[in-house]
Amino acid sequence: MGQPPCRGAFDIMKKISCLLVLCLCIFSLSARQTASLASPDGHLKIVASAGINPGSLLSYRFTVRGTTVIEKGTIVLQAGKGAEAGTWRLANVKRDAKNTSWKPIYGERALVPEQYRELRLYLSNATNRQQAVITFRLYNEGLAYRYLLKSVDGDTLQLNAERSEFGFTSNHTAWATRTAQGIIEAKAINDIGEASERPLTIKINPRLYIALGEAGLVDFARMKFVRTGVNTLGTVLHGPVNQYPEIRSPWRYVLTAGSPGGLLEKNYLLLNLNEPSRIRSTSWIRPGKVIRESSLTTAGSMLCIDFAARHRIAYVSFDAGWYGQEDSDTSDARRVMLDPARSKGPLDLAAVISYANSKNVGIILYVNRRALERQLDTLLPIYKRWGIKGIKFGFVQTGSQKWTSWVHEAVRKCAAYNMVVDIHDEYRPTGYERTYPNLLTQEGVRGDEESPDNAMVLKTLFTRMIAGPADQTNAYFTRRVDKMSSHASQMAKAICLYSPLQFIYWYDRPVATLPDPAPEGAIQNIADLEFYDNVPTVWSETKVIEGEIGEYATVARKSGKEWFVGSLAGKTGRKLQLDCSFLDKSKRYMAIIYADDAGSRSPTRVAISEIPVNQGSVLNLEIKANNGLAIRIVPLNK
Repeated sequence: MGQPPCRGAFDIMKKISCLLVLCLCIFSLSARQTASLASPDGHLKIVASAGINPGSLLSYRFTVRGTTVIEKGTIVLQAGKGAEAGTWRLANVKRDAKNTSWKPIYGERALVPEQYRELRLYLSNATNRQQAVITFRLYNEGLAYRYLLKSVDGDTLQLNAERSEFGFTSNHTAWATRTAQGIIEAKAINDIGEASERPLTIKINPRLYIALGEAGLVDFARMKFVRTGVNTLGTVLHGPVNQYPEIRSPWRYVLTAGSPGGLLEKNYLLLNLNEPSRIRSTSWIRPGKVIRESSLTTAGSMLCIDFAARHRIAYVSFDAGWYGQEDSDTSDARRVMLDPARSKGPLDLAAVISYANSKNVGIILYVNRRALERQLDTLLPIYKRWGIKGIKFGFVQTGSQKWTSWVHEAVRKCAAYNMVVDIHDEYRPTGYERTYPNLLTQEGVRGDEESPDNAMVLKTLFTRMIAGPADQTNAYFTRRVDKMSSHASQMAKAICLYSPLQFIYWYDRPVATLPDPAPEGAIQNIADLEFYDNVPTVWSETKVIEGEIGEYATVARKSGKEWFVGSLAGKTGRKLQLDCSFLDKSKRYMAIIYADDAGSRSPTRVAISEIPVNQGSVLNLEIKANNGLAIRIVPLNK
């Protein structure tokens, strides 16, 4: 039998044992209050911590390939009594993952990858008697999170404020605008004053760009960004949010890429943050080009329909004034009653719709929100009987939970009557077109109605267009084209600026006879029309070949076996070296190039040339300042 240890040694072992237990307890507590997550490819990482500051649900740090993007992100909510009192404690952690892909009904690509790892943090606050669940997702494309807030007592909750913050490591440059259709300006984060629209594109360094925004906004108050501290941006809601028995936020996301073009290529992240389509049969949803009928006369309408049928235009849209003054609360959108300030008529809309249907051209009616808010439920069955294919919502109210909920309910109601939708003015998309793909497009963009130059369009491309489709109201024969840029630029914009419902010839109109000189906006039968006849509105593949915000961009998109390339230059001209390696191997193509040429005899000064190309070709082209070019690349028959 061995000798017993001496008492001194026993005391030392006891102390060591107690110290180990204490360390384990501290480690366990720390582990319960901190959790980490990495993206499927391991390049994006977050570390989230609860219980750091009173009132804050949690804090997190976000890195991309070892570079700190958000030094300190926080989520702070003000809801109910004493909402910011007490400390939130992490009660449980759950994890999930997804690795799949899905096929959209239409879009900028035929297949959308959906891969992420998910971290759900369950928190409780004894002081507030509230519970919360924070869900983080890390995609290879970026970070997304949302929160769920519950009352332990089951009381109805009102979210008075969300003051989540994004604390950056330095005073980065952002491209901000106060309103959805406002001028986009480059600003240092610390110079951002008024609330700025989303997405908000930010340059972290020359090889890392991000876009902050929200996705899945359906029944909630809109969020914008304000400066809340040094190198820090915070969220601000457009009013309170009421939900029962819990408050579930939209997603807040941080899209990441190595270049501005990478952000645009990855904008499918917003679709992944929305629910799959809830429309069972989608065969009636028809993307396509649209021409506006602004004369509001039977004769003008018939000319538009004939032109649309000849030139592969899917829809004719009737603008404001067909049912009276659009801004009058007494105008009745259930019958035709022309606004004399817009048209003297006559307009036989029933005959026009019948003629359009015989030509396989759909009719879209513009209806101002004043009539929509009062009459939508009675309008839809009437329009269905008339044979209307879609509605363009005008001047919708935005921002508050009430009007956010209203507009999305209106989209769902239109789906029930097989009608496509275009929402105009300040509405900006957050990916709801995945769930209800009858929502083909929307405005929320500084389009051709504002006559933007190419520099502004090149800011729009890498900011607003990250959010989704935009109705740019592309014009061609009107004199404002020369004010904006060039006719070749207009062609390029039809490729670069994605919209499944693409308005073309916005300020232009077909005429029965064409006098010399042609009147303002008269569509002339010139070779340029061939481009608009053939350019699609949806794509199977999209590649942003190059781009700098406000400076230049080249975008290549595929439809069927053809490719279309649009290239724009801002305030400085440039030489474009187009590497055709995106083309299919072992195939021969003809590149049809539409470029500005001051010496051209065409009234639009567009010169059209053809060059044989293949996958190994490099096209050396020159683009003047505030100009552009468009290319259609067609396979050659064997």
